[in-house]
Amino acid sequence: MKKLFVLLGAVALVVAFTAPTFAAEWSFYGSARIQTWWKDVSKELGPNNDTDLDLDHSLQGNSRIGANVKVSDNLRGRFEYGSGPNLRLLFGEYDFGGFKLQVGQDYTPLNWFPSNQVYDGDNDMLGTGGVYNGRRAMICGKFGGFKIALVQPNTPEIYSAAEASDFVGEPVGTDIDVVFPMIQASYRFKMGGLDLEIAGGYQTYKQEWYIISTGEDTDDTIDSYVLAFNAMYNMGPFYFAADGWYGKNVGNMGWASGQGPNEFADFDGNDVLDNDAYGFLLVAAFSLSDMLKFEAGYGYAKADLDDADEEDDSQGYYLNCTINLAKGVFIVPEVGHFDLGDDFNGNDEGDFNYYGLKWQINF
Repeated sequence: MKKLFVLLGAVALVVAFTAPTFAAEWSFYGSARIQTWWKDVSKELGPNNDTDLDLDHSLQGNSRIGANVKVSDNLRGRFEYGSGPNLRLLFGEYDFGGFKLQVGQDYTPLNWFPSNQVYDGDNDMLGTGGVYNGRRAMICGKFGGFKIALVQPNTPEIYSAAEASDFVGEPVGTDIDVVFPMIQASYRFKMGGLDLEIAGGYQTYKQEWYIISTGEDTDDTIDSYVLAFNAMYNMGPFYFAADGWYGKNVGNMGWASGQGPNEFADFDGNDVLDNDAYGFLLVAAFSLSDMLKFEAGYGYAKADLDDADEEDDSQGYYLNCTINLAKGVFIVPEVGHFDLGDDFNGNDEGDFNYYGLKWQINF
């Protein structure tokens, strides 16, 4: 017991002498957000195949609390929790001088937010033209305007064991095999007042299916990739932005869905069906004063699944106004419309109008 107390005392002394070395500056922050939306849907989306109007007055899921942490000029970190509660951000970054290494969960290089559309929890037209791959665990290297990241894969099943047509009537199992992480890279540069960024991503994985009794098996490979660009231009009180992307099986790599089309690979009973898709987004804004800003945007996305009867597309537009009531306090009235187009079988998926506002206080 005496030796244990001596050991604990030694550990305490080490901590006491080293603690000042790791003293850090913590800068906490928070954001409370309430959404008030009336959504008027067409009969295709309504109950009992009828039109419907409903109110959503609730705490937004992206309300948050977090902190920026500075340990030294070279070492920093950050964490952030959402209202789920859910972990949004948790990473550390070290600046080696000309090269930065980041480890943890953060927005991947394939994430841009040129739009300030606030409907559906600050959706920013993600899924309908916007470029968004989410916050993921990754190891990211940064060289000036260049980023390259090894990202946590996203690996949904493209079919279940029951869909394995060659093994009908047999007890069948499935397994997802991943060998490499998702790879993403981006490069940002400026040309006068124009801010440009290009990016790309790729992932691959296999789904194996096998007869449990005999061990006979086969597998299918699901490859995904995306290429994207983002352009922003500020001209005094005016702001213009556009982005666009093209890819294959982007839903399988975790692409934002939102109000967008089905962008996942599929399975016809024997083969993988690839899904080619693209989208774009246009945004224009005007700041009348420090208190008042107007913004409008339009987004479009389309998916083309192998052997499907039709293409699946979706489009939407909005108009809003940011009204600053005080420092960190503002509201955003907004109206908008989404047309979900037809599905791959040519069936009308409906449309809806929405109107209302977001209430936000940052602290």
